[in-house]
Amino acid sequence: MSNIYKAFEDKKAFIAFLTAGDPDYETSLANFRAVLDAGADLVEVGIPFSDPIAEGPVIQEADIRSLSSGMTTDKVFDLVKELRKDYDTPIVFMTYANPVYHYGTEKFFQKASEAGADGIIIPDCPYEERHEFDETAEKYGMDFISMIAPTSEARIKTIASQAKGFIYVVSSLGVTGVRSEIKTDLGSIIGHIKEVTDTPAAIGFGISSPEQASKMSQYADGVIVGSAMVKIVAEYGKDAPEKLAEFVKNIKAAI
Repeated sequence: MSNIYKAFEDKKAFIAFLTAGDPDYETSLANFRAVLDAGADLVEVGIPFSDPIAEGPVIQEADIRSLSSGMTTDKVFDLVKELRKDYDTPIVFMTYANPVYHYGTEKFFQKASEAGADGIIIPDCPYEERHEFDETAEKYGMDFISMIAPTSEARIKTIASQAKGFIYVVSSLGVTGVRSEIKTDLGSIIGHIKEVTDTPAAIGFGISSPEQASKMSQYADGVIVGSAMVKIVAEYGKDAPEKLAEFVKNIKAAI
């Protein structure tokens, strides 16, 4: 069992996403520290990529800011190593198939594990092709996180039964981004998941307020917030750490 179980132990988990290196390395490191100090139960570290398929404009722009500041995959590993000096909170990488292939799959997972990552999410890797990464992730003690979307339908139980770490339940069709309303029948999806596995399920995509987080936490074992936090970084720049900490505390209180 990986470190990820700690995020869900005896509580609803708050999972925070930020793009590594946005707007620059030092500010990004301070942002992650602020989020962890404020009580995030698990952190998703986004590896910036020029063509982030599942992301809306907020995270696309964060990737551009990060890459423009000189961020690389190796620097992302360095950032996580720095965090690991002070925190044992579960950390997972969010990236895409292309950066992993380009870096070299074996080398990528070895370096990611050495940096201290507990798992990885690769949104553009279909369930049927997960073996391309899953086996190497397992070799280096990392969980390959499964994603279940509203369109998964008949495949929900199949995907859930093989899941490791936690299950990322996508709340809505489309790309990441703040949504005013989430209409998917998430209770039904979570119900199907719980029929076949004890692996925790967390809901992401579109959650941006304490009210939404509270509602989603009634169904799921945790909630994931990304775009709303990345917007804070975009708005406040080097002053973002304090604002992010306040945001995290409000979400934590709500769930």
